[in-house]
Amino acid sequence: MSGRIRVRFLDTRPLRGSQPFRDLWIGTSVSQLGGQIANVAVLAQVWDLTGSPVGTGAIGLATGLPMLLFGLLGGALADTVDRRALVRATTTGQLLVAAALCAQALAHNRNVLLLLALVALATVFSALGAPARRTFPVRLLPGDQVAAGLALTNVSFQAAMLAGPAAAGLIIARWDFPAAYGIQAVAMAVSMLAVIRLPAMRPEGGEGTASEGGGGWRRRAKCGGLGRALGKGGGRRRAERGGWRIVLRRPTLWGSMATDLAATLLAMPVALFPLVNEIRFGGNPRTLGLFLSAVAVGGITAGLLSGTVTRWRRGGLVQLSAAVVWGLALAGFGLAGPLWLALGCLAAAGAADTVSVVTRSALVQLETPDAYRGRVSSVEHVIGVAGPELGNFRGGLLASATSAPFSLVLGGVSAVLAVLAVAATNAPLRAYRTPSHGGADTDAGPVPDADLAVASGQVP
Repeated sequence: MSGRIRVRFLDTRPLRGSQPFRDLWIGTSVSQLGGQIANVAVLAQVWDLTGSPVGTGAIGLATGLPMLLFGLLGGALADTVDRRALVRATTTGQLLVAAALCAQALAHNRNVLLLLALVALATVFSALGAPARRTFPVRLLPGDQVAAGLALTNVSFQAAMLAGPAAAGLIIARWDFPAAYGIQAVAMAVSMLAVIRLPAMRPEGGEGTASEGGGGWRRRAKCGGLGRALGKGGGRRRAERGGWRIVLRRPTLWGSMATDLAATLLAMPVALFPLVNEIRFGGNPRTLGLFLSAVAVGGITAGLLSGTVTRWRRGGLVQLSAAVVWGLALAGFGLAGPLWLALGCLAAAGAADTVSVVTRSALVQLETPDAYRGRVSSVEHVIGVAGPELGNFRGGLLASATSAPFSLVLGGVSAVLAVLAVAATNAPLRAYRTPSHGGADTDAGPVPDADLAVASGQVP
């Protein structure tokens, strides 16, 4: 980031140059909007049923645990079968669960465990399909446009976060919870159509399994499809462990993921929004929506200026800096009294989150050979989704024992200290530079012994 910084707006080359990516982006954008509407509906319905921060925190447990249990299996499948077919199947499952959520709302369900069980089932399908879905941009775009494509996806997510909560409030107020879940089901159907239009995407470079030997990568050809991925002799366990092994043997990968885990597990604030709203702002539902929208405003602003970030080659340093800003902003939210200051802190956190997500995602995809991308993407997805959800659960428990402001301040400060510890112990991440041109690496070859030496003793 040294030298003169030139501000650039959103890089739209991926949308102009790749029809398959454009289809994927449209479908993903629609599904993200539907998902945000459903997320607010779940949060509001659980709060209505329990009236407890432990109840809203349990949403994080219902999503975090299935992600931990099934996320790595999704990565193993993504490195074995056609990734498009896998995403198509799991998207169908998500559509059916959205329909079930709509049905329980229509039946005026008062059992919070049933609602949380459906949320958990939706997470199972998401966990199985997300690693494959995360590999799509790097297969559809040249290497120097991967970060730009991820930034576009993140902008659509932030736009969904901005519009989704406001739309959810209006929809729930007028038509109640069934309409919100019904919209999610329609959105998943649109996403399905977009995936069907994509080309087939079997893993490149053979159906590899990462294993140790000779101080580097060893690729073992495998025959068969889904059956072999789940086959006899512990094949599934070896495939799942492969993702973690690859990550832990590359300092840039484990450092990037450890940074994200520190930021989200220790400082995720969403489960505390209803409680903060109630104790400081009288429980006004409009204020609760403003909390969520403020995060999105910051995120979408950063996304619209992401042409600057995606052209910076010091991706590791950018991610570390953004994670520190995230922790400080959320600690500030915990201390903020006036509404304008609270919303400003959340907007800063949203902007930092966007920068961190874009740089981390590009680094992970570009540093991983395609034959292993499913498994490594599953590790990234488990950390990226389970971390925030478990962080929400942690925040809810701590707030119930102390207070929401204390939980927010302690979490933000702890996240900053943890990120600084990663930065201090991981020189390769601090020095990492993204490719300046050309395609993404699809066969990174052996891991240098020097990398292994740096990694030894530094794995958290």
